[in-house]
Amino acid sequence: MSVSYRWVIVALGALMSCVAIGTMFSLAIFQEPIASATGWSHVGIASAMTLNFIVMGFGGFLWGAASDRFGPRIVVLIGSVLLGLALVLASRAETLLQFQLTYGILVGLAASTFFAPMIAATTAWFDENRGLAVSLVSAGMGVAPMTISPFARWLISAYEWRPAMLIIGVAAWVLLVPAALLVRRPPAETVDAGTEFAAEGARPQLSKVFRSPQFIVLGLTFFACCAAHSGPIFHMVNYATICGVAPMAAVSIYSVEGLAGLGGRLLYGSLADRIGVKPVLVAGLLVQAGALAAYLLVSELTEFYALAIVFGSAYGGVMPLYAVLAREYFGQRIIGTVLGAATMLSSIGMAFGPLIGGWIFDTFANYSWLFIGSAMVGLGAAAIALAFPPLARQKPQPVGVAP
Repeated sequence: MSVSYRWVIVALGALMSCVAIGTMFSLAIFQEPIASATGWSHVGIASAMTLNFIVMGFGGFLWGAASDRFGPRIVVLIGSVLLGLALVLASRAETLLQFQLTYGILVGLAASTFFAPMIAATTAWFDENRGLAVSLVSAGMGVAPMTISPFARWLISAYEWRPAMLIIGVAAWVLLVPAALLVRRPPAETVDAGTEFAAEGARPQLSKVFRSPQFIVLGLTFFACCAAHSGPIFHMVNYATICGVAPMAAVSIYSVEGLAGLGGRLLYGSLADRIGVKPVLVAGLLVQAGALAAYLLVSELTEFYALAIVFGSAYGGVMPLYAVLAREYFGQRIIGTVLGAATMLSSIGMAFGPLIGGWIFDTFANYSWLFIGSAMVGLGAAAIALAFPPLARQKPQPVGVAP
């Protein structure tokens, strides 16, 4: 295989992250139509998203470890089949509990198969421009609100929520199963001579890895970052509608955030390759916290658009940097396991936002405390990130050829 296939891997990872995360987050678009059609509470529907994140977290750890052992292709193929099945079953749910179990558990389990394995595969293909490559894979998440969300809104308007979710499930099969079959390992493996844990041999002790300062800071920062932005992202459409923005225009705010996140991933990834990951991450976390606080001051559509650019670029830009840090601290051999474990912590953080946001809205009939609390947690994430240890700068050397 030519090394140019590395860009095919990047494209496949971007497609998978777009479809997986886009379908999962489309619950934000389905929330109000489902509530209106079924009478289920907002907090009950949002709790399915909370289950998504919890299951995705634990699943990410297991699937990441499986990708280290068996390779990424079989993992993402299983996830592709499971994601479409989960959405089809959720579209047929007759009770809130059935919906929570199918959408909350099965969609979360399916979505967890893509991030760690595809990021790990990408880092294995790239020695240079790794930050940019990982950011491009993660850019699929930024494209999702510009594609899956408007598509979901259009389907709901045309067919109502059940047929819309069914169609999205079938589309997930059509797109993801062929893509999964194209995933390959790199033609050459690397020796992680530049990492502290390379001295541990082929498989460093995971107990030592998970107790290390590097992993503790990585996991806590990832957790706090996701806890800060998950609630505002999920409830943004409803918040804008409450402020007087028309429903379709409110969805477009979500899309602007996604477009800005795409640009932020490219910008932050390129800057990380040039000046280092840590200063770029800290700066992005501070911008995110400021943007969250600023949402208390907006009410007009143009103001939402302007802030969506700042907020979207910040949270979108910092997300891939955790994977780059995990690769540089721990090396390629256990990147799937380490990134899966860090993703588990981040998913627990993500799980709080939708549920707390739904409770705040049901209790106070507004989202002010959601944005205040999220901004404070975002500042905490930036403070934790300052404790990252220095990174080793030696480059890995290629050895051998993969079968």
